[in-house]
Amino acid sequence: IWQRLAKQTVTVGDLSAAVTGLLLAYNLPPSIPFWMAAVGSVFAIIVVKQFFGGIGCNIVNPALAGRAFMVSSWPVSMTSWTVDGVSGATPLAMIKEGSIADLPGIYDVFIGNIGGCIGETSAAALLIGFAILLYKGIINWHIPVVYIGTVAALTAALGRPAGPLYEVITGGLFLGAIFMATDYTTSPMTKKGQVIFAFGCGLLTTLIRVFGGYPEGVSYSILIMNLTVPLIDKFARPRIFGEVKKHG
Repeated sequence: IWQRLAKQTVTVGDLSAAVTGLLLAYNLPPSIPFWMAAVGSVFAIIVVKQFFGGIGCNIVNPALAGRAFMVSSWPVSMTSWTVDGVSGATPLAMIKEGSIADLPGIYDVFIGNIGGCIGETSAAALLIGFAILLYKGIINWHIPVVYIGTVAALTAALGRPAGPLYEVITGGLFLGAIFMATDYTTSPMTKKGQVIFAFGCGLLTTLIRVFGGYPEGVSYSILIMNLTVPLIDKFARPRIFGEVKKHG
């Protein structure tokens, strides 16, 4: 509809809007009203993507920007996790509140029998998705592995009470590292740049979790690092043999 109103080429057939909507849905709690999800999708697809020129031109991840918009607009609905059989705070919220004794077991966390967004609760399912994407050559390992490894190393070094394993397999880290941070348009082009980008995501995620007022920091960390991608690409760009560095 927007492309027709703006007299742009209609690209709905490339399914990029459907992918954005699906990724946004993965980042929403199961009890979110449908109309809120629809508004978030419109913001992600039209404001974040189409206003900047459409597919390949957006400067931040549309799905995560849509989620950030929804968190700021409807904070209560975006942090309500109660569904049949699973209720209460997320494991990261429990860690933030110091309720370590109430944390669910590792098995429940691994299979997804915990509170959280639709696409982030099952570490097992996300690892299967990671393996498929690697096998198909859709993504490489650099961003997910460095991102997750950075969070694990930093949380261990800072002595987080639940330990690095819990920090890695709970919350949106797997979802963000595998499906969001690897977006072609908003991540660096070179392997060196991807490592820098992933380390920055991991550092910011850890800082927000440990020192911020919000128990999770994946979405905001990736969005912030999205804005640094042009600078990272400029720094990490391979120099052509014989190229003379310009001064002044």
